[in-house]
Amino acid sequence: MEKVPMTQRGFEALKEELRRRQQEERPRIIQAISEARAHGDLSENAEYHAAKESQSLNEGRISELEDLTARAEVIDVTRMSGDKIKFGATVKLVDEETDEERSFQIVGEQEADVKSGKISVTSPIARALIGKSEGDTVEVAAPGGARSYEVLEVVWR
Repeated sequence: MEKVPMTQRGFEALKEELRRRQQEERPRIIQAISEARAHGDLSENAEYHAAKESQSLNEGRISELEDLTARAEVIDVTRMSGDKIKFGATVKLVDEETDEERSFQIVGEQEADVKSGKISVTSPIARALIGKSEGDTVEVAAPGGARSYEVLEVVWR
């Protein structure tokens, strides 16, 4: 069974989603199915079919969340240090073409969210950064062509 690396914050978010789906969504969907069933003929009952589909999607996500939390390898980023970039590091970069500065934290696939500055450890930019240090330059193959970044800072938080 392959472990899934994630930060403590990402693990807590998965556990909260699992709790919400099991304790809030599941009963709500069951109630919707009961109400739709009371309307009579199920073969042409759109509300019933929609509720059953919703139940299927919710149960599928619950199974996925249970699997992920069971295989989670929670990494405490606050206990990490060093000058080499690895999982959990927050990295400040500068694009060598545009001089635009950006910061990213390298996290597990399930908690990646580029808008909030979290990139997956399996993303091309994270893979290029792993093992690098402040002052190093990395070349990343991006959809718009190769991009070159300089590592300005490596922070552990």
